[in-house]
Amino acid sequence: MELELTADQEVFTETTAKFLDDQASPTDLRALRHDQTGFSSAYWRQGAELGWTSLLVSEDDGGGSISGGGVTDLALISHQFGRYAAPGPLLPTNVVAAALSRQGSPEQKASVVPGLLSGETVAAWCWAEPPPNDRLGKVTMTATVTDQGYVLNGRKGPVEAGGQADHLLVVAHTDEYPVQLLVPAGTPGVTVIAAEGLDLTRRYAEVRFEGVQVPRSALVGDASSVGDDIEWQLQLTNLMQIHEMVGAMEKAFETTVEWMFNRYSFGRPLASYQELKHRSADMKAWIEAGHGIADAATLHVQGRGERASEYTSAGKAYLGVYGVDVLQDCVQIHGGIGVTFDHDMHLYLRRVVVDSLLFGTVSDHRQRLTTLLENRERQSV
Repeated sequence: MELELTADQEVFTETTAKFLDDQASPTDLRALRHDQTGFSSAYWRQGAELGWTSLLVSEDDGGGSISGGGVTDLALISHQFGRYAAPGPLLPTNVVAAALSRQGSPEQKASVVPGLLSGETVAAWCWAEPPPNDRLGKVTMTATVTDQGYVLNGRKGPVEAGGQADHLLVVAHTDEYPVQLLVPAGTPGVTVIAAEGLDLTRRYAEVRFEGVQVPRSALVGDASSVGDDIEWQLQLTNLMQIHEMVGAMEKAFETTVEWMFNRYSFGRPLASYQELKHRSADMKAWIEAGHGIADAATLHVQGRGERASEYTSAGKAYLGVYGVDVLQDCVQIHGGIGVTFDHDMHLYLRRVVVDSLLFGTVSDHRQRLTTLLENRERQSV
């Protein structure tokens, strides 16, 4: 990141980097390839102690940020997660914790938030849906209103940490308005089907809801605010992904530049060849532009700016193309060794590719950005 950091933020970032360097080395990540959870409980509890899960939770609810700007502080951690391709449900846990802190009932906060803050429990945001309903923002899950509460029917996926979550924050539609409902993972009628994923440590699942009955007390927020709540949560997820992608690009490029200076071909370092110089200049320019859009998006989401959706969609649309291009170039420059499992480059490529596809593809965000800009133009006339 290139935001101007406070001394406390610098210490926070350095502490996280040192922890990940010790606990999430490439060797550690490869060892998690077939692990059902994708991270150890002790690792996640230690991360929670470092503050990873509390940044968007108010002090009244037991949380607190480093700088007073929780979104910015979380962006710093997301950047480090990208640089290390780090494991752990950072995104879903923070989204749910933030939603409950902002709109949850006192009972929901008391029963769920402490476990999320300590790292003892995990939560997942069930928003996206599998094909054919996988377009950005399309929600077909129904929440039928009853005298006792709601009955949920539908499918969600891919849901990060869906199989590891203790609590599910589910987005659905009644006949009249959208709702978010907090559902215990063990509720009768909830079926979790593990999905294979490209990322070595991230775990995804399809979650099916068949006649799932939840009480009215499961409602998070109300009809007047839930649309804005969901939009802010989408901004937050996209922002975290943007910073992860930039972090992964940055780390991969640094590794590749070091390789180019140390690897000799025909008696010359690879870095001396003009073609590779041009490719490196392009990659550096794309990464710097990525830093710029990530930082701008952070400022808008942190400040709840009216253009936050535009900036986050612009970031996803841009990095979904150039992030993948940078990683593919880095793999190619390493030659044959770059495509082996024992080399580290694929760890960052996997992270960037997955982030570019979830919570809206490049095409989705280009269309969304176009619509947002057209609407703003009409309003200004």
